Amino acid sequence: MIPVNQPLLDGNEKKYLNECIDTGWISSEGPFVQIFEEQMAAVTGRKYGIAVCNGTSALEAAVAALQLEPGDEVIMPSFVIISCALAVVRCGGVPVLVDSDAATWNMDTGQIEAKITQRTRAIMVVHIYGLPVDMDPVLQIAEKNGLKIIEDAAEMHGQTYRGRQCGSFGDMSTFSFYPNKHITTGEGGMVLTDDEHLAERCRSLRNLCFQPKKRFVHEEAGYNFRMTNLQAALGVAQLERLTEFVERKRRMGQRYTKLLSGIRGLDLMPAGTDYAESIYWVYGMVLKDEVPFSADEAMLRLGQKGIGTRPFFWPMHEQPVFLKTGLFAGERYPVAERLARRGFYVPSGMALTPEQMDTVVDAVKELMDS
Repeated sequence: MIPVNQPLLDGNEKKYLNECIDTGWISSEGPFVQIFEEQMAAVTGRKYGIAVCNGTSALEAAVAALQLEPGDEVIMPSFVIISCALAVVRCGGVPVLVDSDAATWNMDTGQIEAKITQRTRAIMVVHIYGLPVDMDPVLQIAEKNGLKIIEDAAEMHGQTYRGRQCGSFGDMSTFSFYPNKHITTGEGGMVLTDDEHLAERCRSLRNLCFQPKKRFVHEEAGYNFRMTNLQAALGVAQLERLTEFVERKRRMGQRYTKLLSGIRGLDLMPAGTDYAESIYWVYGMVLKDEVPFSADEAMLRLGQKGIGTRPFFWPMHEQPVFLKTGLFAGERYPVAERLARRGFYVPSGMALTPEQMDTVVDAVKELMDS
């Protein structure tokens, strides 16, 4: 079986992990946490980094730091992982959705302004799969309307928008370090910001809102979102190779595109726009409408050939957990719906070999010829 993802851990990972074990610093108090925070901040050009235990908790800390009032609205794409919407809902806010752009798979920025109301507090920008959102219109809309921006850059390690690092936009940015990301800590995440107040809010929220002078007297309900020194040690080792990893993933994506181009019935993931070249976080494809089977069926057939796959995100407006509460009733976002039903991605982890890629390509060609 060729797994859909396998990380590359052949740098200084063992060395730094052994250092944690030898010194006994394995908890969140260890020195690698601060080193990782400072290095991620430096890479993205941010002032502050706040390491947390995963990407979902990074989003939850960022949204909680905004201190939303019940019913406050945050605009975001429907085609996204559920963590984005959950972070808003759990703070008493309301996710307000826009559809995706069919060419880039990112949020359609042209739909944002029409969704702004008196209750809108923020825009959550979520970069999808390899290309960033077109940020200039979002920044202009946010400034014009006095809105905060949370930039979910979970999949964008090392990516740039018009030469500027993803993770540097808006009031706060978040990253995930799950094993399928360009940089992994196993589990892990980070909030980045230039705002000292928001940074302090996130640090407090990740650590149960302990107070400096009265540790166990709590004025606010926080979370235990701490990252361990072991996780951070992995992150420091991985970050040393970020440029190498981005170049590697781009070569892999370009190779897939070359080998898969011209297959009838298949739309390959976009390679770039005028503002960015894809970093191919994953390698996705979308079945054209004339193909008589769905993405689910395609993944089943590829799995039978030993090829690991994953479906695309399922839209927020079709999530049963939200529909049960009355959220998004009757809403339709046709591009997001089509991507969810017709899209999937194939093995594209950092450790994937050219020989494995050839096997994947042969299996996809056989699938589409069947």
